[in-house]
Amino acid sequence: MAKRRKGRAINGILLLDKPYDKSSNHALQAVKRIYFAQKAGHTGALDPLATGMLPICLGEGTKFSQFLLDTDKTYRVTAKLGIRTTTSDAAGEIVSEKPVKVTDAQLRVALDKFRGTTKQVPSMYSALKYQGKPLYKYAREGIEIPRGSRDITVFHLNLLSFENDEVTLDIHVSKGTYIRTIIDDLGEMLGCGAHVAQLRRTAVGNYPVDEMVTLEQLEALLAQAKEQDISPSQLLDPLLVPMNTAVADMPTVFVDDMSANFLRHGNPVQASNAPVDGLVQVYLGDPKLTAQAEFIGVGFIDDNGLVAPKRIVVIDPNHQY
Repeated sequence: MAKRRKGRAINGILLLDKPYDKSSNHALQAVKRIYFAQKAGHTGALDPLATGMLPICLGEGTKFSQFLLDTDKTYRVTAKLGIRTTTSDAAGEIVSEKPVKVTDAQLRVALDKFRGTTKQVPSMYSALKYQGKPLYKYAREGIEIPRGSRDITVFHLNLLSFENDEVTLDIHVSKGTYIRTIIDDLGEMLGCGAHVAQLRRTAVGNYPVDEMVTLEQLEALLAQAKEQDISPSQLLDPLLVPMNTAVADMPTVFVDDMSANFLRHGNPVQASNAPVDGLVQVYLGDPKLTAQAEFIGVGFIDDNGLVAPKRIVVIDPNHQY
């Protein structure tokens, strides 16, 4: 008999406001403990020195974490000019120090070169993997790995302030964009060097910023539940957003009970409203009654024009709440 997994089979996504000086994995494990969840995963690491939105996927929601990893992000970053570091942030060792003789006009001309689609070479201190090992581990060993450039898109880049040697930007970027690399490149372009002094992720996709919660808030709810002698789930679970929000931008198809059963058993099905290709979010129900439809997962259009299963939700009949 298979060993029963410890924890609750709770499904959903928590919009965590990651604290400063904590790794994304530390934050993930804290949320998993607080929710007593069987499974949990995050959607792309934030540096320990960064704060802000870190969606934590619980239970079946982990099947859709990749789609959030692939979505665009928005950050507020403060760059300190005049000092370049090994890691391009405040945690690194100083590589060079130069006087800052940058005018507002020069800064704006330089910033304009980062807007739109450009090429970026990932930092050696990124989590990008080479032969199964993150680049930052090679960097710590003093090993330089050749990296190719890749396309990134800066959808918008707004200059919020420029005072003395500090520049604060609001920047909306495509997946896989390294803000530290942008700041390091900006410093080199200005001839004085620069590094990230502060970094906060303010948005992931279209998730609402006002629904973010902190670890302190979650711990307070745990204490409140104990004080009121109620299940913590009564206070914690309403904070989760549905797991289908991770794929909200995909086209939607609806299937009946028979087709849903086929999909759950790994078989493609026909759907009259399916697009000609790509990924789709799949619901069981009547397209005229969308509020009552059940999200059953993500499918893809196969070579025969059928909706084939890609990530299908499996609900444990013995789940606990």
